[in-house]
Amino acid sequence: MGSGTRRRHRWAALLGATALAVTGGGALACPASAEPQQVDFATHCVPPPIAGIPPIDGTTTAKIAVDNAAPKVGDTVTVTYTVVKPAASNPVDIALPADIMTPTGKVTLGGVQTGDITVAGPKKNDPVPGKGAFPSFSMTGTFTVTTPGAITLSPGDYNIHTSYILELDTPCTVTNPPAPVSETVTATDGGQTNNRAISLGTASGKPGDSVTVTGTNFTPGAAVTLAGRAGAAETADKGTATANAQGAISGTLTVRDKATTGVVAYEGSAWSDTKGAGPAAYVVIDDTPLPEGSQKVNSSVKAGTLSMTQAGDTVELAAVDYGKGGFSRGSLQTVTVKDFRGGPAGWSLTGKVTDFAGPGGAKIDAAKLGWTPVCATKTGSPSTCQPGSPGSVGSAGATLASTPNGAQTGGEFTVDARLSLNVPAFTPPGAYSGVLTLTLT
Repeated sequence: MGSGTRRRHRWAALLGATALAVTGGGALACPASAEPQQVDFATHCVPPPIAGIPPIDGTTTAKIAVDNAAPKVGDTVTVTYTVVKPAASNPVDIALPADIMTPTGKVTLGGVQTGDITVAGPKKNDPVPGKGAFPSFSMTGTFTVTTPGAITLSPGDYNIHTSYILELDTPCTVTNPPAPVSETVTATDGGQTNNRAISLGTASGKPGDSVTVTGTNFTPGAAVTLAGRAGAAETADKGTATANAQGAISGTLTVRDKATTGVVAYEGSAWSDTKGAGPAAYVVIDDTPLPEGSQKVNSSVKAGTLSMTQAGDTVELAAVDYGKGGFSRGSLQTVTVKDFRGGPAGWSLTGKVTDFAGPGGAKIDAAKLGWTPVCATKTGSPSTCQPGSPGSVGSAGATLASTPNGAQTGGEFTVDARLSLNVPAFTPPGAYSGVLTLTLT
């Protein structure tokens, strides 16, 4: 073969390899908890200067999958970024060999956690025929959850390194960053359920009497404080106990404060709703003689319950067009929360939703339902309502509203949310229904 012929074949192969670097690749899959949203975004790709190919501006179709859509703070989430449809195809007639490219890229985080995740794929691709379409390629990476709430994931820039005749790089950038959101995960704070409980040997006594306090499910070996409670305030009456190997406690508390209405037990230096138990009701019987001609007038404030009501049980979202898809919007039926317990604990109202079932087995994934919570506090309430973060609700659930723990809590609150269901284009026509379950704790 003459030198001119060798040179033409070398450049034809180089041009093909460079175009492949823009768009081709093999697949490395990562399991996902739900089908991710496939998104399109404008991409600007710059082949290596030696190839003599001008920049390629086109549309990339991609999706992002995660192995855990409901992680806890501290969990590591594995992310897979798949380029489903590259922006270009093989521009030359010469077929390109297998396993010549290695993709790398970035995934952009948004919502309550921001930053970029580095992802990479294997050096693997199927042969590509001349002028043929390139296969999709996938890249994986991980990130650690640092904040509870909704975290969005969008495809970012990517680069293809090719190893065919020469070692070359072709970077592709998102033209108008960030790209659309493809997946959303809802992180929780990872707190454990508090199962600690106490009981008293007697429910009443005179000032200075001792009451036996027993409890279960404390941390084995933990020092536990026993304390009197006057409503939401702690009194000076204190005692101690130590949890045995099974987490059980037994101790005595001398109650001198005549205002005492209950007894609590907790680990640590101060009361914590996550490491405490109680209050268990206790009444101090004041037998102090009254002065002659006096009358003692007694009254009491009875603790109530934590409850909620809702204005209705059906939400109608607006229809969307079959060919266009888009957001079907509406409003949550107003929820009223009444906290009449009179203790130190706040409350949390969470929601989770099922998939939206439609005609002939069609469905819209639960992760497509998002909300923007709002809440209002009635004047005079000791607590202040805090809305949850905007984002996906999903089958794993998310916080709609809450109030914090405090020395004195309670009140009346109204909770609402703007709802939006992201309906994919060409979803089969018909009615779709899902069940949104609200839980108050």
